Amino acid sequence: MYFQHAPDIWRDYPELTCGTLFASGITNEARVEESVSRYAAVAQARLAEQSEGQFPEIQAWRRTFARMGLKPTQYRCAAESLLRRFKREGELPRLHPLVNLCNAVSMAYATPIAVFDVDRITDFLEVRYASGAEEYLTFAGDTEHPDAGEVIFADGASRAHARRWTNRQSGHSAVTDATRDVLIVAEAMHEKAGDDMPKLIATLADEISQIGPPRCARAR
Repeated sequence: MYFQHAPDIWRDYPELTCGTLFASGITNEARVEESVSRYAAVAQARLAEQSEGQFPEIQAWRRTFARMGLKPTQYRCAAESLLRRFKREGELPRLHPLVNLCNAVSMAYATPIAVFDVDRITDFLEVRYASGAEEYLTFAGDTEHPDAGEVIFADGASRAHARRWTNRQSGHSAVTDATRDVLIVAEAMHEKAGDDMPKLIATLADEISQIGPPRCARAR
């Protein structure tokens, strides 16, 4: 399996910076509470100084969503949605340990992070413009078809694993207790993303290497 952005995505969004990480041996027994609290505290400190909408990372994604023809206050990148929920409720829902960790790091860096179960992806994963024929499975179990021209994460079976780019991930390849191998994708558009992304990926690689049983993690 390989991951890539289609050439026309790079053409239309040359400011895009992406980081990926592959991890194997994932279990649902990892203890991540201390790490989650630490990165949540970073997010909380940032929110105490300014609202999430003022973060340069979030502003960059809002501009990107506007360029895609989406209302930035109606469709938000995943990082902004997490920050808004955290600010409102003071905590995030407890899901799979790896998802909890990635959500906390996503908030700390104000950068969308997607986690895909590799065994649920066919052949490859590509960020590209949708034809409109792809199938997308919601977390409620409903099947949707992305709009033609919408930016999606698509595999070799024409299944959409995320809609509206960093807005909405599919339930089909979401991490579950049965997940063992994952692909983690982080994307950013802000001016300093070239400096921030290597730090984010290194942070995740270090955290994953320290939790649970032995595993391998590889950044690229």
